[in-house]
Amino acid sequence: MTGIICVNKPQEFTSFDVVASMRRCFGTKKIGHGGTLDPMATGVLPVFVGGATKAVDLVPDDSKSYRAGFRLGFVSDTQDIWGKLRSRCENGVSEAEVQFVLEDFRGDIMQIPPMYSALKVNGQKLCDLARRGIEVERKPRPATISRLELVSFDGTDGVIDVDCSGGTYIRTLINDIGESLCTGAVMTSLCRTRSCGFTLADCHDLEEIRSADREQLESWLLPVENVFAPLPEIPLDEVQQRMYLNGVRLDADRLIQRTETDALSRVTFGGKFLGVGRINSEGELVPVKQFRNE
Repeated sequence: MTGIICVNKPQEFTSFDVVASMRRCFGTKKIGHGGTLDPMATGVLPVFVGGATKAVDLVPDDSKSYRAGFRLGFVSDTQDIWGKLRSRCENGVSEAEVQFVLEDFRGDIMQIPPMYSALKVNGQKLCDLARRGIEVERKPRPATISRLELVSFDGTDGVIDVDCSGGTYIRTLINDIGESLCTGAVMTSLCRTRSCGFTLADCHDLEEIRSADREQLESWLLPVENVFAPLPEIPLDEVQQRMYLNGVRLDADRLIQRTETDALSRVTFGGKFLGVGRINSEGELVPVKQFRNE
């Protein structure tokens, strides 16, 4: 079986726990996922099965969407409610003040990765160092917040919706918002609502997948070409598709239609997805990855 199944990851499961379950369900070691979720987070975890694993590193849309809960007046070593909490400030904050501060976090921002993260420094995971009580310097990293909306706020607890670039730390975003408000803030919940172009509506519960038979599992697999839907298309004729599938570089000037130089593109024949490729500076269509059997 080959394709993508979207899992609504339950709380207290790691992304690797889900991958391990999918290996048992589908009877294959060829399983990958579309972006790590912390154990306390829930939501969209696209799982790539069989030949679809070739697409994991090529997914063109790495943006993510989240709904996150937060609480003002506290800080913690993990920047969330599951860490060692300490009170920071009991001063009240109005909804208008929160809305005003949120504006500073829309667009391109810089984040210092949290110590409790899987990011590696000098070959060591920051979370492993943090558990040993070691804190090291981390360089700020760019992130883009394309949407940041306050869903609810009662003076202490609130909920935000976030659309962001891949690699954005929502815990850190909330922590930094708390710093700007001079109250401190911790994340109280996190649900990923969109990843790799898939939403919660595309997801199945983990227990539902575990109890499904092989026929049901196969019916839930989504075509790998779905993740490449945002890409421009390069259609081929019959002769060109045979040459392409044999790894031959094609003259871009002879294509039915071409895309911009070096733009990752969907390659198709008669509407059927063949793979992804790029037109290089020499004017040749170069295959990047073929998916003819997927």
